[in-house]
Amino acid sequence: MTQTAIPYLFMRGGTSRGPYFNRADLPQDRETLAEVLLAVVGSGHPLNIDGIGGGAAVTTKVAMLSPSDDAWADVDYFFAQVSVEDRLVDFKPTCGNILSGVGPAAVELGLVQPTGDVTDVKIHAVNTGAKVLSKVLTPGGVLTYDGDTEIAGVPGAGAAVALNFMGVVGSSTGAFLPTGNIRDTFDGIEVTCMDVAMPMVIARAADFGLTGYESVAELDANKDFFARMEAIRLQAGAAMGMGDVAK
Repeated sequence: MTQTAIPYLFMRGGTSRGPYFNRADLPQDRETLAEVLLAVVGSGHPLNIDGIGGGAAVTTKVAMLSPSDDAWADVDYFFAQVSVEDRLVDFKPTCGNILSGVGPAAVELGLVQPTGDVTDVKIHAVNTGAKVLSKVLTPGGVLTYDGDTEIAGVPGAGAAVALNFMGVVGSSTGAFLPTGNIRDTFDGIEVTCMDVAMPMVIARAADFGLTGYESVAELDANKDFFARMEAIRLQAGAAMGMGDVAK
Protein backbone atom coordinates (compact mmCIF):
# COMPACT_ATOMS: atom_id res chain seq x y z
CA MET A 1 0.00 0.00 0.00
CA THR A 2 1.31 3.46 -0.88
CA GLN A 3 0.68 6.55 1.19
CA THR A 4 0.59 10.20 0.18
CA ALA A 5 1.29 12.91 2.74
CA ILE A 6 -1.16 15.83 2.58
CA PRO A 7 -0.63 18.89 4.84
CA TYR A 8 -3.60 20.35 6.72
CA LEU A 9 -4.58 22.51 9.66
CA PHE A 10 -6.69 20.91 12.38
CA MET A 11 -8.98 23.59 13.76
CA ARG A 12 -12.23 24.14 15.61
CA GLY A 13 -14.70 26.56 14.11
CA GLY A 14 -17.65 27.32 16.36
CA THR A 15 -19.00 24.02 17.67
CA SER A 16 -17.45 21.94 14.88
CA ARG A 17 -13.93 20.89 14.02
CA GLY A 18 -11.98 19.21 11.26
CA PRO A 19 -9.10 19.53 8.82
CA TYR A 20 -8.60 22.66 6.72
CA PHE A 21 -6.79 21.86 3.47
CA ASN A 22 -5.30 23.88 0.67
CA ARG A 23 -7.43 22.73 -2.27
CA ALA A 24 -4.32 22.53 -4.46
CA ASP A 25 -3.00 19.69 -2.29
CA LEU A 26 -6.03 17.47 -2.96
CA PRO A 27 -7.28 15.51 -6.00
CA GLN A 28 -9.38 17.60 -8.35
CA ASP A 29 -11.90 14.95 -9.43
CA ARG A 30 -14.74 14.44 -6.96
CA GLU A 31 -14.63 10.64 -6.88
CA THR A 32 -10.96 10.47 -5.87
CA LEU A 33 -11.38 13.45 -3.54
CA ALA A 34 -14.23 11.68 -1.74
CA GLU A 35 -12.09 8.58 -1.21
CA VAL A 36 -9.29 10.70 0.22
CA LEU A 37 -11.63 12.48 2.64
CA LEU A 38 -13.18 9.18 3.75
CA ALA A 39 -9.69 7.93 4.58
CA VAL A 40 -8.70 11.16 6.33
CA VAL A 41 -11.73 11.08 8.60
CA GLY A 42 -11.75 7.31 9.07
CA SER A 43 -15.37 7.00 7.98
CA GLY A 44 -16.80 3.52 8.36
CA HIS A 45 -16.10 3.07 12.08
CA PRO A 46 -18.18 4.63 14.89
CA LEU A 47 -15.05 6.08 16.49
CA ASN A 48 -13.32 6.90 13.18
CA ILE A 49 -10.48 4.93 14.71
CA ASP A 50 -8.38 4.89 11.51
CA GLY A 51 -8.69 8.63 10.87
CA ILE A 52 -8.97 12.03 12.53
CA GLY A 53 -12.76 12.16 12.81
CA GLY A 54 -14.23 12.23 16.29
CA GLY A 55 -17.16 9.84 15.89
CA ALA A 56 -19.80 12.59 15.54
CA ALA A 57 -21.13 14.61 12.62
CA VAL A 58 -19.72 17.84 14.08
CA THR A 59 -16.21 16.34 14.08
CA THR A 60 -16.19 14.84 10.57
CA LYS A 61 -16.30 18.07 8.58
CA VAL A 62 -13.74 19.25 6.04
CA ALA A 63 -12.82 22.68 4.69
CA MET A 64 -10.86 23.13 1.45
CA LEU A 65 -9.50 26.60 0.67
CA SER A 66 -8.03 28.17 -2.45
CA PRO A 67 -7.44 31.61 -3.98
CA SER A 68 -10.76 32.77 -5.40
CA ASP A 69 -11.54 33.44 -9.05
CA ASP A 70 -14.45 35.60 -7.88
CA ALA A 71 -13.65 39.28 -8.44
CA TRP A 72 -14.96 40.17 -4.98
CA ALA A 73 -13.52 37.35 -2.86
CA ASP A 74 -10.06 36.54 -1.53
CA VAL A 75 -10.69 32.87 -0.80
CA ASP A 76 -12.90 30.05 -2.05
CA TYR A 77 -14.29 27.87 0.75
CA PHE A 78 -15.33 24.40 -0.41
CA PHE A 79 -17.02 22.30 2.30
CA ALA A 80 -17.55 18.56 2.65
CA GLN A 81 -19.60 16.71 5.27
CA VAL A 82 -18.21 13.22 5.76
CA SER A 83 -20.44 10.64 7.43
CA VAL A 84 -19.24 8.89 10.56
CA GLU A 85 -20.08 5.31 9.60
CA ASP A 86 -21.76 5.22 6.17
CA ARG A 87 -18.72 6.14 4.05
CA LEU A 88 -20.56 8.98 2.35
CA VAL A 89 -19.31 12.45 1.44
CA ASP A 90 -21.83 15.24 0.92
CA PHE A 91 -20.58 18.23 -1.11
CA LYS A 92 -23.97 19.96 -1.29
CA PRO A 93 -24.34 21.81 2.04
CA THR A 94 -22.15 24.37 3.74
CA CYS A 95 -21.27 24.81 7.42
CA GLY A 96 -21.31 28.10 9.26
CA ASN A 97 -19.32 26.77 12.19
CA ILE A 98 -16.44 25.57 10.03
CA LEU A 99 -16.79 28.82 8.06
CA SER A 100 -15.79 30.78 11.16
CA GLY A 101 -12.38 29.11 10.97
CA VAL A 102 -11.85 29.89 7.26
CA GLY A 103 -10.47 33.39 7.87
CA PRO A 104 -7.81 32.30 10.38
CA ALA A 105 -7.00 29.23 8.26
CA ALA A 106 -6.55 31.41 5.17
CA VAL A 107 -4.01 33.50 7.08
CA GLU A 108 -2.25 30.38 8.41
CA LEU A 109 -2.06 28.90 4.89
CA GLY A 110 -0.65 32.11 3.46
CA LEU A 111 -3.67 32.73 1.23
CA VAL A 112 -4.36 36.07 2.96
CA GLN A 113 -1.91 38.49 4.55
CA PRO A 114 -2.83 40.35 7.79
CA THR A 115 -3.60 44.01 7.20
CA GLY A 116 -3.69 45.44 10.72
CA ASP A 117 -5.36 44.76 14.05
CA VAL A 118 -8.39 43.34 12.24
CA THR A 119 -8.04 41.61 8.88
CA ASP A 120 -10.98 41.40 6.50
CA VAL A 121 -11.14 38.08 4.65
CA LYS A 122 -13.62 37.98 1.77
CA ILE A 123 -14.90 34.42 1.37
CA HIS A 124 -16.80 32.81 -1.49
CA ALA A 125 -18.69 29.77 -0.19
CA VAL A 126 -18.44 27.48 -3.20
CA ASN A 127 -21.19 25.05 -2.17
CA THR A 128 -23.93 27.69 -1.97
CA GLY A 129 -22.50 30.71 -3.80
CA ALA A 130 -22.74 32.89 -0.69
CA LYS A 131 -20.32 35.74 -0.07
CA VAL A 132 -19.12 36.21 3.49
CA LEU A 133 -16.93 38.91 5.01
CA SER A 134 -14.92 37.48 7.90
CA LYS A 135 -13.28 39.83 10.38
CA VAL A 136 -10.26 38.12 11.95
CA LEU A 137 -8.35 39.47 14.94
CA THR A 138 -4.72 40.12 13.98
CA PRO A 139 -3.40 42.59 16.58
CA GLY A 140 -0.15 44.13 15.37
CA GLY A 141 -0.52 42.09 12.19
CA VAL A 142 -0.25 38.78 14.08
CA LEU A 143 -3.06 36.20 14.07
CA THR A 144 -4.34 35.47 17.56
CA TYR A 145 -6.62 32.80 19.00
CA ASP A 146 -6.72 34.22 22.52
CA GLY A 147 -9.87 36.02 23.56
CA ASP A 148 -12.81 36.13 25.95
CA THR A 149 -15.63 35.12 23.60
CA GLU A 150 -17.61 32.11 24.80
CA ILE A 151 -20.17 30.04 22.90
CA ALA A 152 -22.57 27.39 24.16
CA GLY A 153 -21.35 23.83 23.71
CA VAL A 154 -17.63 24.65 23.77
CA PRO A 155 -15.49 24.89 26.92
CA GLY A 156 -13.28 27.90 27.52
CA ALA A 157 -13.03 31.12 25.52
CA GLY A 158 -11.26 32.32 22.39
CA ALA A 159 -10.89 35.07 19.83
CA ALA A 160 -14.10 36.30 18.24
CA VAL A 161 -14.64 35.98 14.49
CA ALA A 162 -17.36 38.22 13.06
CA LEU A 163 -19.10 36.97 9.90
CA ASN A 164 -21.18 39.18 7.62
CA PHE A 165 -23.26 37.13 5.16
CA MET A 166 -24.21 38.39 1.71
CA GLY A 167 -26.02 36.76 -1.19
CA VAL A 168 -27.40 33.93 0.93
CA VAL A 169 -31.13 34.21 0.19
CA GLY A 170 -32.38 31.33 -1.94
CA SER A 171 -28.89 29.92 -2.41
CA SER A 172 -30.16 26.33 -2.68
CA THR A 173 -33.73 26.66 -3.94
CA GLY A 174 -33.76 30.06 -5.60
CA ALA A 175 -36.29 31.60 -3.22
CA PHE A 176 -36.46 32.96 0.31
CA LEU A 177 -39.73 31.07 0.87
CA PRO A 178 -39.37 28.03 -1.44
CA THR A 179 -42.94 26.80 -0.96
CA GLY A 180 -44.36 30.27 -1.63
CA ASN A 181 -45.97 30.29 1.82
CA ILE A 182 -45.02 31.90 5.10
CA ARG A 183 -46.41 28.84 6.88
CA ASP A 184 -47.04 25.26 5.79
CA THR A 185 -48.49 22.34 7.71
CA PHE A 186 -47.11 18.79 7.58
CA ASP A 187 -48.55 16.00 9.73
CA GLY A 188 -50.44 18.61 11.75
CA ILE A 189 -47.29 20.60 12.59
CA GLU A 190 -47.09 24.21 11.40
CA VAL A 191 -43.67 25.14 9.98
CA THR A 192 -41.92 27.84 8.00
CA CYS A 193 -39.75 26.63 5.12
CA MET A 194 -36.94 29.11 4.53
CA ASP A 195 -33.79 29.20 2.39
CA VAL A 196 -31.26 31.58 3.93
CA ALA A 197 -27.67 30.30 3.76
CA MET A 198 -29.15 26.79 4.03
CA PRO A 199 -32.66 25.39 3.52
CA MET A 200 -34.42 25.23 6.89
CA VAL A 201 -37.69 23.96 8.28
CA ILE A 202 -38.59 25.89 11.42
CA ALA A 203 -41.22 24.69 13.91
CA ARG A 204 -42.29 25.41 17.48
CA ALA A 205 -40.75 23.13 20.07
CA ALA A 206 -44.08 23.06 21.92
CA ASP A 207 -45.80 21.48 18.90
CA PHE A 208 -43.55 18.44 19.42
CA GLY A 209 -44.22 18.40 23.15
CA LEU A 210 -40.83 19.94 23.90
CA THR A 211 -39.79 22.98 25.91
CA GLY A 212 -36.54 23.77 24.12
CA TYR A 213 -34.60 23.27 27.34
CA GLU A 214 -34.11 19.52 27.04
CA SER A 215 -30.59 18.18 27.40
CA VAL A 216 -28.80 16.50 24.49
CA ALA A 217 -29.21 13.15 26.21
CA GLU A 218 -32.96 13.69 26.63
CA LEU A 219 -33.40 14.63 22.97
CA ASP A 220 -31.26 11.73 21.74
CA ALA A 221 -33.43 9.33 23.73
CA ASN A 222 -36.68 10.77 22.32
CA LYS A 223 -37.05 8.47 19.31
CA ASP A 224 -40.67 9.45 18.71
CA PHE A 225 -39.60 13.07 18.24
CA PHE A 226 -36.95 12.14 15.70
CA ALA A 227 -39.40 9.98 13.77
CA ARG A 228 -41.99 12.79 13.61
CA MET A 229 -39.35 15.37 12.69
CA GLU A 230 -37.88 13.20 9.93
CA ALA A 231 -41.31 12.61 8.36
CA ILE A 232 -41.88 16.36 8.28
CA ARG A 233 -38.40 17.02 6.87
CA LEU A 234 -39.00 14.65 3.96
CA GLN A 235 -42.33 16.26 3.09
CA ALA A 236 -40.90 19.76 3.42
CA GLY A 237 -37.97 18.90 1.17
CA ALA A 238 -40.31 17.86 -1.60
CA ALA A 239 -42.52 20.93 -1.09
CA MET A 240 -39.42 23.17 -1.32
CA GLY A 241 -38.57 21.70 -4.72
CA MET A 242 -35.57 19.75 -3.45
CA GLY A 243 -36.89 16.34 -4.43
CA ASP A 244 -36.12 13.29 -2.28
CA VAL A 245 -34.03 14.48 0.68
CA ALA A 246 -33.95 11.09 2.44
CA LYS A 247 -30.13 10.99 2.17
